[in-house]
Amino acid sequence: MGLNPKRRFVYRLNGVQVEHHFQGQKSRDVLAKQTGESGIQVQRFIRLTYLAPDLLQMVDDRKIAFNPAVELSFLKPEEQQQLLDAMEREQSTPSLSQAQRLKKFSQEGKLSADVINAIMGEKQDLTPKISISRDQVKKYFPASYTPKQMQDTILKLLEQWQHKRQRNQEMQR
Repeated sequence: MGLNPKRRFVYRLNGVQVEHHFQGQKSRDVLAKQTGESGIQVQRFIRLTYLAPDLLQMVDDRKIAFNPAVELSFLKPEEQQQLLDAMEREQSTPSLSQAQRLKKFSQEGKLSADVINAIMGEKQDLTPKISISRDQVKKYFPASYTPKQMQDTILKLLEQWQHKRQRNQEMQR
C-alpha cells in the first residue's frame, strides 16, 4: 500500500492487527471502534500487559479487579513480585485504594517491601456487598418511579417480609 513508515504503527492484541495510518488516528482509537470499547479502555487493556504473569492470571481469574490491576501495572517488576509475596502472606488482594497508594509510592521511589506489607496488612471490609441494578428491578415498578422511590419500596417490602417471618416463627413455637 506504500504507507509512510513514520506513520505506520502495528499493534497486535488478541490476534487483531491495527495500523496507525488513518488521518492521524491513534491505533487504540481504531481498535476501539472495531471492538466497541473506548480508546481509553483499550489503552487500559494494553496497560495490563505490564503486569507480571501471576498478577495477570489473577485478573483473568477475577481474583484481582480490573481497576486495581491497571494501577498495579505501573509497579516495577520487582515491586510486583514483592506484592505477590505480600498477597500470599495476607491471603488478600489489593483494593483500588491500596493499588493507587502502591502506585503513588512506586512513582515517588518510596515503595519497599515494608511499605507493601504495611498497605497489604491493612484490614479491609470483607463484608460481601449487595447490589441490584436498576435494570434488574425496573420491570417491577412504574416507569415514573425514581431510584429513590424504588429503594424505599424495596426496603418497605423487606421489612414487611421480615415481620411476616417473625410471626410465622412465633406461631410455630
